[in-house]
Amino acid sequence: MAGNAWRSSLSRIVGAMKAQALHSRPSARGMQTVTLIPGDGIGPEISGAVVKIFEAAQAPIQWEERNVTAIKGPGGRKTFDLYANVRPCVSIEGYKTPYTNVDLVTIRENTEGEYSGIEHVIVDGVVQSIKLITEEASRRIAEYAFEYARNNQRTSVTAVHKANIMRMSDGLFLKQCREVAENFKDVKFTEMYLDTVCLNMVQDPTQFDVLVMPNLYGDILSDLCAGLIGGLGVTPSGNIGANGVAIFESVHGTAPDIAGLDLANPTALLLSGVMMLRHMGLHSHGKKIEAACFDTIREKKVLTKDLGGNSKCSEFTAEICRRIQDMD
Repeated sequence: MAGNAWRSSLSRIVGAMKAQALHSRPSARGMQTVTLIPGDGIGPEISGAVVKIFEAAQAPIQWEERNVTAIKGPGGRKTFDLYANVRPCVSIEGYKTPYTNVDLVTIRENTEGEYSGIEHVIVDGVVQSIKLITEEASRRIAEYAFEYARNNQRTSVTAVHKANIMRMSDGLFLKQCREVAENFKDVKFTEMYLDTVCLNMVQDPTQFDVLVMPNLYGDILSDLCAGLIGGLGVTPSGNIGANGVAIFESVHGTAPDIAGLDLANPTALLLSGVMMLRHMGLHSHGKKIEAACFDTIREKKVLTKDLGGNSKCSEFTAEICRRIQDMD
C-alpha cells in the first residue's frame, strides 16, 4: 500500500462479522481482544507507540494484529454498518493555536448521503449523483447524538443541514432530528444551516457543543473543527456501528516522507485509543492515558516536531509512559 491510502486503526469488533474481522472476546485473564491494524507509512510507528503506552497503563487489552484493507472508505463503513463517526475536538493546553477554548464533538452520519455511491452518466458530459437520505438512518444518527450528549454531560445538540435548499432530503433529516429531540428534553436542541455553522465556528467555536449532520457535511465540518485545535495530528476519531462494532483511527495521512525516521506524532491514534477504552467501559485506564498525554504536551519538554519540539516519537512515547507509571 502506498501514499495516503491507509491509516492506522484500533478496532473492537463484537459479534459475527465478515472475513478479516475479529470476534472480540474476554480471555480467561479478563483481557479483551482488540484488532490492531498498523497500516503503512508511519502507521507501524504510531501503532507501536500506542501499544507501549497501553502496556504502561496496564490496560487489559490483548492485541491481534492484522493487515486489513477492506474496512476503509464508504464501502467498509457500509459493510460493518459503522453509522456514526464521532470526533471530539478539544483544545490542548500547551499546543498553541488561534483558539484556546474549543470543546465540541462532531457526529456524522456515516453510511449514506452523497457518499452512497449512486452515480451515472445521463448523456456525454453530464453526470448525475444521487444523495440518499433515509428516515431510518437519520433517526438513528439523531438518537445517537442525543444519547451521546446525555451520557457525556453535554448540554446541547445542533442539527446541521441545508433544508432551505434541499427541502426533501435534508428536510427529512431535520424532521427526524426534531422528533428525536422531543424525547430528550434535558438536552437543548438547535438547528442551523451548514454555511452559518461554518461562519459562526471560526468566529466563536465555544457556542457549539454536539453537532450532528449528514455524511458530506460531516466530512467537511469535522476537518474544519480539527483545524481549530491544531489539525488532524491531535484529533481522535471513532466509527461506531450496530451490534457492538467500533473502529477507532487516526485520520491523518500516512506521511511516507518521515516513515521509519522516528519522527511521527502518535497523539491522534493514542487519543483514539482513549476513546476506544471509554467505549469499552475502561474509563480509569482511558483517563490515566489521556492525562499523561495532555500533561506531556502542556509542559512542552518532550514533544515531536509538529507539536513544537525536537523529540523523537520514541522519546515522546517514553515520557507519556513515565508519567503513567508515576501515577501508580
